[in-house]
Amino acid sequence: MAGREKMHTRTSAGRTDRSRSAGSREQSRPVVRRPHAMDYSIVFLVIFLVGFGLVMVYSTSSYRGSLYMDDAAYWLKRQAIFAVIGVIAMFLIARVDYHFWKSRKWLLPVYYWGTILLLVVTLIFAAVSHGSKRWLSIGPLRFQPSEVAKVSLIVILAIYLSRNVKHLRTWKGIFKSFAMMLPIIVIVTVENLSTGIILFAITVIMIFVSTDKWKPFFVVGGVGIAIMVIFLLTQGYRVERVKVWLNPEQYETGLQTMQGLYAIGSGGLFGKGLGQSMQKMGFLPETHNDMIFSIICEELGLFGAIGILIIYFVLLWRFMVVAWNAADLYGSMITVGTIAHLGIQVFINIGVVTNTIPNTGIPLPFISYGGTSLCFLLIEMGLVLSVSRYMKMKE
Repeated sequence: MAGREKMHTRTSAGRTDRSRSAGSREQSRPVVRRPHAMDYSIVFLVIFLVGFGLVMVYSTSSYRGSLYMDDAAYWLKRQAIFAVIGVIAMFLIARVDYHFWKSRKWLLPVYYWGTILLLVVTLIFAAVSHGSKRWLSIGPLRFQPSEVAKVSLIVILAIYLSRNVKHLRTWKGIFKSFAMMLPIIVIVTVENLSTGIILFAITVIMIFVSTDKWKPFFVVGGVGIAIMVIFLLTQGYRVERVKVWLNPEQYETGLQTMQGLYAIGSGGLFGKGLGQSMQKMGFLPETHNDMIFSIICEELGLFGAIGILIIYFVLLWRFMVVAWNAADLYGSMITVGTIAHLGIQVFINIGVVTNTIPNTGIPLPFISYGGTSLCFLLIEMGLVLSVSRYMKMKE
């Protein structure tokens, strides 16, 4: 197809020039490539991770479900419902041309201000849970708006960058892009520092990939770190988490970290066997949520844990193929944002479980229990699959 856009890279000056000239035509020349089959390798990997997650949710929660809910499959059933809803949403969105989400200029303000309004409403009306206002209830529906914000930020920034690619050649344009996303990041960070860090990192990566400038990112990084430190110091429990991270054995709240490490160590190379964990018997809190990777290591051993990591890496690699061969900068940015989200969240979760970084509540993508997280992550997968339907195919 003539006039195909390439996303900006730093590999060579020639490629950067082609990327700039193509990006300048983005608004005037719509993509006319005919859709083809989606990337089914991504579908297979995602379905496998979701299925594996359901198995592990049952394995890690059956004891607690029997004890407190009189139903060993209590959390499995709830997660399965969200999994079915999420997979259906993934395939439906994959069938929609991803250009639909930016087809009208008024859609960007709707996404942007709608997301901010939802987050502000959460700060005001959400019930306090574990010391933070993160969950919003609408009738029987209870969800976490910060998960909505992740998808919204990726789509909003992808639209904005694709429409303003010329401005990304200047410091002013780069800082304006960051300033646009700052309200969403700050509002989320007020009650959820870890998710705020993820949103900030997604923003940095998407803008970094879309421009050939790199010096402004030192300033942006400094400002971002300063903001995160301010939010860290304004909440005593966040400072305590850093202290627990450095010396978990000296604090009562370090029990979760210590028990998680015991679970990892006791699994050995091949694990104790699926369903044979001892730490899930009330010793390790949140086994089906944030600490589920510890039980994976205990039951399936080092080989099982490495196998899951390999699947994540393969999935990210397939995303990179889609991003590189996307029909335009907009599609590339959607995929790059998803790469950043998935990769960072996997890193943070495993970093927490292994005590590499301070403890924070980030689920392991597709595997940890959490309906909102799973559904909106699958929606992101649908967007990437839609991009894959229009990417350049090898002759």
